[in-house]
Amino acid sequence: MSKIKVALGFAATFTALTALASAASARDLTVVSWGGAYQDVQKKVYFEPFKATGTAMNDESWDGGVGVLRAKVQGGASTWDVVQVESDELALGCDEGLFEKINYSKIGGEEAYLPATVNACGVGAIVYDFVLGYDKDKLKDAPKSWADFFDTKKFPGKRGLRQGAKTTLEIALMADGVAPADVYKVLGTDAGIDRAFKKLDTIKNDIVWWKAGAQPPQLLASGEVAMTSVYNGRIDAANKNEKKNFGMVWNGALFTIDSWVILKGSPNQDAAYKFLSFVGKPENQAKLSEGIAYGTSNKKAPSLLQKAVLADLPTAPDNMKNAIEINTDFWLENIDRLTERFNKWAAK
Repeated sequence: MSKIKVALGFAATFTALTALASAASARDLTVVSWGGAYQDVQKKVYFEPFKATGTAMNDESWDGGVGVLRAKVQGGASTWDVVQVESDELALGCDEGLFEKINYSKIGGEEAYLPATVNACGVGAIVYDFVLGYDKDKLKDAPKSWADFFDTKKFPGKRGLRQGAKTTLEIALMADGVAPADVYKVLGTDAGIDRAFKKLDTIKNDIVWWKAGAQPPQLLASGEVAMTSVYNGRIDAANKNEKKNFGMVWNGALFTIDSWVILKGSPNQDAAYKFLSFVGKPENQAKLSEGIAYGTSNKKAPSLLQKAVLADLPTAPDNMKNAIEINTDFWLENIDRLTERFNKWAAK
């Protein structure tokens, strides 16, 4: 065999292997959300209809944490592209360069969205509340506040709370008589932090901790807890889809905004923008609110909803009356030290 033929043979083999490696590294768009009833609705009104437009995609779920995102991006072999994140994850990740900057001209322009949902590194996905949830079939005397949540004599039974300092400390202070509008003023002092933990001490042996948003409705349904903090949409979904008779208390609700981000270095940015454009359209966002009671980011979406649907959203005026926004700046400054203190307290 001539040297030329051998060289050509090697060249052909090398080209074939390179093509195979390239094909192996290519992957479909992967979108990551919060699982449970919420992601079930997203699949129905966002993911499946988007795939029908001709772009292949997969969806996964996670339980949050900026450390997870750091590992994905800094590891250099991330399998995620678009991720739904909480407000503090958005701020931290943006500051650390974990996300691509959003080109709003590709998703309808900034003016299409509510100002509070527009960020350099992410676009608003939902507005939602942490509320007090309970089972109306098991509690004939309905609780009216977080103070009732902590009253285990009047309302016997276990209590569900999200594992961690954020939301738990705010709830404890409101239960101890702090007005919602003053929560972060009090929590910003050492005395206020001590006060929150002292209040938590009063029900420590009755707390069942949850991590994933799907857990609180399950805890209520099984009777493991009498009341729980819970995402408002999960109560709505359980009542609609599983014919539960769960109630929720909007008084003292904690509201916040989740956003869609594109992870830095995503190889699927064109597909990611097609997805963000699709889920940003008012007609698609209205379908999400019909499926699960969360507010959305497009200014025109509420005009497409029935009054009965609007009344159940966190953004309804009556539901916002005594609610407070989770203070992202406070948690960016204090999350590490308060998480450390919370973990030590919980382990005692």
